[in-house]
Amino acid sequence: MNAAARVLTAKDYKSAHTPIWCPGCGDFGVLAALERGLAALGTPPDQVAIVSGIGCSSRLPAYTTAYGFHGVHGRALPLATGLKLSRPDLEVIVVSGDGDAYSIGGNHFLHACRRNVDLLCIVMDNHVYGMTKGQPSPTTELGWHGSLATAGTDVRPLNPLALAIAAGASYVARGFSGDPNGLAKMIVEAVQWPGFALIEVLSPCVTYRPEQAQWKDQVYRAVQQPFADIPAAARALLEDDGFGLGVWFKGERMHARAASRARTTLAAIEQEFAR
Repeated sequence: MNAAARVLTAKDYKSAHTPIWCPGCGDFGVLAALERGLAALGTPPDQVAIVSGIGCSSRLPAYTTAYGFHGVHGRALPLATGLKLSRPDLEVIVVSGDGDAYSIGGNHFLHACRRNVDLLCIVMDNHVYGMTKGQPSPTTELGWHGSLATAGTDVRPLNPLALAIAAGASYVARGFSGDPNGLAKMIVEAVQWPGFALIEVLSPCVTYRPEQAQWKDQVYRAVQQPFADIPAAARALLEDDGFGLGVWFKGERMHARAASRARTTLAAIEQEFAR
């Protein structure tokens, strides 16, 4: 019996590789949520492509049985956009971190939102560069002191969700790695959404930010129903303290068209170039 003809479980998406994240890392919860979400969707692993860049979070594709691409720093979104436009039959998911997505990948993040291609971007946000030993990231709070930021940060943190709405994303949400079941449900809805979907996941780094172990007591349900009005959603996010969970925005917006299947064959591409 093939995968498409049977009920899939989270184990069907779990590879033989053991994650090497630090004990207590929130990314374990994100991986569990993604496996459960894909199982609930019933999409076979060979119809899913998970694309990443560089960072702790970007190791995730190797831990699944889906197709994976571990690319270069900050370039996951343009690669995934090209993949989805050329292979609209695939479920394309980007996994990234706050540094990978919002810093070196910031320009690509803006244009991915603007193009509104039908893919899901999961950003594991821990407010720190974990892989490179604890530097401040674009979402690090003002005044934070760390071993590599002894003078404290002196710039305001980015508000990625408000930025995503302003740039053109049509589905914007925030989840928590400590609630993998709730996050899995959010992933299911985001995958089914016909446009660019962003889920920012608060994913603690207890190695370099041990105080983030308290995030479980700080997160709360902020929105019961998503905003459809852009100014209202942006205003609410600008007033949020960064710990409000839920789907903040869902709205119909124009999106880039995927290539027709007739143009995705090698012969068709060769014919196109011969003209």
